[in-house]
Amino acid sequence: MKKDITSSEDVQWMVNRFYDKVKEDKLLAFIFTDVMKVNWQKYLPVMYAFWENALFYTGGYEGNALKKHICINMHIPLQKKYFKRWLLLFNKTVDEYFVGEKATLAKQRAYSIATIIQIKLKEIPVK
Repeated sequence: MKKDITSSEDVQWMVNRFYDKVKEDKLLAFIFTDVMKVNWQKYLPVMYAFWENALFYTGGYEGNALKKHICINMHIPLQKKYFKRWLLLFNKTVDEYFVGEKATLAKQRAYSIATIIQIKLKEIPVK
């Protein structure tokens, strides 16, 4: 039976399941493995803090998601198809395991974040 996202443990579960999908995805995996060369032991706790802050306003995330995406975009253009797939996998993960107010909020925040980052990336002049 599904429940809402109510705790740090739930956020970690969601983030872990989501990135399990990303690591296997034919369209997205290379961005994380080849372009970003993600150290998952360091990256996942940052994502836990990001999503805990996004859902529970914990103040625990101190990074700059836009800046990170600008850096990635300098190595590989982050096309709309990547954001679309990221959202698809994120929503699928949330829907698989959770239902409720925070689950809906997570999907709304993901959509907003993806939209804002795409808009901001278009504003940066190409050299």
